[in-house]
Amino acid sequence: MGNFNKKDGERNACQLWGKLAWKGYDWWWHSFTGLNRNTGEEKAFFVEYFLCNPALGQDEPIYGQEPECLKNEWWPSYLMVKAGCWGEDARQMHRFIAWEDVSIYGAKSYRLWAGDCRASETLIRGSVKVTEEEAAEHPEWMSQAGEMRWNLKVNKKIAFNVGYGAGKLMRNLNAFEMYWHAEGMKTAYDGEVVLDGEIYDVKPETCYGYADKNWGSNFTTPWIWLSSNDIVRKSDGKRLKNTVFDIGGGRPCVFGISLDRILLGAFYLEGQPIEFNFSKPWTGARTKFNCKETDDEIIWHVEQENWNYVMQTNVHCDRKNMLFVNYEAPDGSRVHKRLWNGGNGHGWIKLYRKSGGERYLIETFRIGHVGCEYGE
Repeated sequence: MGNFNKKDGERNACQLWGKLAWKGYDWWWHSFTGLNRNTGEEKAFFVEYFLCNPALGQDEPIYGQEPECLKNEWWPSYLMVKAGCWGEDARQMHRFIAWEDVSIYGAKSYRLWAGDCRASETLIRGSVKVTEEEAAEHPEWMSQAGEMRWNLKVNKKIAFNVGYGAGKLMRNLNAFEMYWHAEGMKTAYDGEVVLDGEIYDVKPETCYGYADKNWGSNFTTPWIWLSSNDIVRKSDGKRLKNTVFDIGGGRPCVFGISLDRILLGAFYLEGQPIEFNFSKPWTGARTKFNCKETDDEIIWHVEQENWNYVMQTNVHCDRKNMLFVNYEAPDGSRVHKRLWNGGNGHGWIKLYRKSGGERYLIETFRIGHVGCEYGE
């Protein structure tokens, strides 16, 4: 069935050329866990470099949610550096940088420079600071208050390359409204984060790191994402160090036609790739999923199958540890105002083998530190 663990620097480079330079977004997302240097307490963090409409750039950022922009239907244009954390103090802080102050190099191995913010395949560095007063006075920033700095080496271990759906031909045709590529669905980070003066050490062995990107002209709805490499085999309690899963999608739109409720999925099980990919119809991939909100939790149930396997994934995440992650689309619209986003999910996976029309349980896996999103 092929191996999706294929790095692709060209796909992971900036995609905002042609039409997407005028109406497009592209982002590199990083999430990981750090340990408080003084207390040893865990905290899950995220950092994102979000590019929007570079061809419309001016000498100042253009905020799509600013009243004058909304009135005149002016589209946003900027680099937004998003950083934050999950937990009971979950928050996101945004820093906007005008395009004239941004440099991006490389068609096959990207490098981004903007002030003290850096991003590449091997390093992320930067800072964001938003005061309580600024957050209140600038709703167009879509930001909460806080201060965070980071300096991290990046080592992407295992990729989820979705194949043809985000291949060169489909990119050249702008076939999809939203593309996805996970260059490091298992990533080792090494360095430190400083959040509001507290130092957190981020180490390869305990960071449970993840790195991917999305790009396109609009966002999917529903929007689903689940991923973790904190995976323990239930039968013997062994922590699996070469295992990771990644699920994403919702309602992809290709050539203007919506494909209802479809997810992409990958389970890399100690070197064995198991894929559920609708863009490879010969694999027999099918998906069923539902997500719900309770008073205390967001709950995901996903069942994916191909000709040989069935994978059932159940994840819970406490609402008190999550946030509504904020974006605006390239046309300035807010497609999602309740996009739940978390990094402290937990649950289990059941993997079955199919044979003779029956399912046979191979193993149950406990999963933690799950990155998770749901919006509709």
